[in-house]
Amino acid sequence: MVTEKQIETDVAHAFEEDLDGKGDLTTGLVPEGLQAHARVITREDGILAGSAWFDACFKHLDPDCRLFWHAEDGEALVNGQTVCEIEGDARALLTAERTALNFLQTLSGVATVTSHYVAAVARTKARIYDTRKTLPGLRVALKYAVRCGGGENQRMGLYDGVLIKENHIAAAGGVRQALDLALASAPPGINIQIEVENMTQLVEALDAGAKLIMLDNYDAELLREAVLYTNGRAVLEASGGITLDNVRSIAESGVDRISIGSLTKNVQALDLSMRFID
Repeated sequence: MVTEKQIETDVAHAFEEDLDGKGDLTTGLVPEGLQAHARVITREDGILAGSAWFDACFKHLDPDCRLFWHAEDGEALVNGQTVCEIEGDARALLTAERTALNFLQTLSGVATVTSHYVAAVARTKARIYDTRKTLPGLRVALKYAVRCGGGENQRMGLYDGVLIKENHIAAAGGVRQALDLALASAPPGINIQIEVENMTQLVEALDAGAKLIMLDNYDAELLREAVLYTNGRAVLEASGGITLDNVRSIAESGVDRISIGSLTKNVQALDLSMRFID
């Protein structure tokens, strides 16, 4: 869940990077008190995400500025479309421009690529999930963008879900031992997921009572075998090496979930531009 406090914190940190307590040295070129009207347009198709962060950037510097949105988060944008208009103090608009666009372009880019994966698995049972592979400091924002694109969030962090991976299994002494320890120690209501790398580990996990299993780097044929063997006894999630080229075949294997780290790690910003209007 995104809170106003989280957005304000993200924006404050971004301005600390850009202003360093010294201010915008270029805005002295602009007359003090000058009012301006600006427009944001998109130069490519995409999905909008991040409007609240964008708003907060301008409000941070000019609480009296006005923003008029022509689309909502989660809506499709078309090349050349006016996304938003802003009216306010010219100095504030110029100082906030890059920081605001950084949020909007980045989050819209995540929403857009997520929507491509969601479309690619349409009419299968598979749902698209993100991971913890996020840009430091922007996890809440990036996971929000995934939801705007039609995807779903895996655990937010280490605090709200258990994911037993290969190093945990090795340290615990095996699949069953790791699951037994997790079941004994996890708070009530917390999801416990275990990652398996082959059919032997899958059998061990199911025999130990696993209900949520990540199939790491299984090819489509092995995924189908895993789905048939599991036969509904656990929720199966495919992960590792997933691209737009192969996600459909992975979904058609019958897995319930597909998690993709690149949604929030290899971010391609949406091309947005802000221009003053005379």
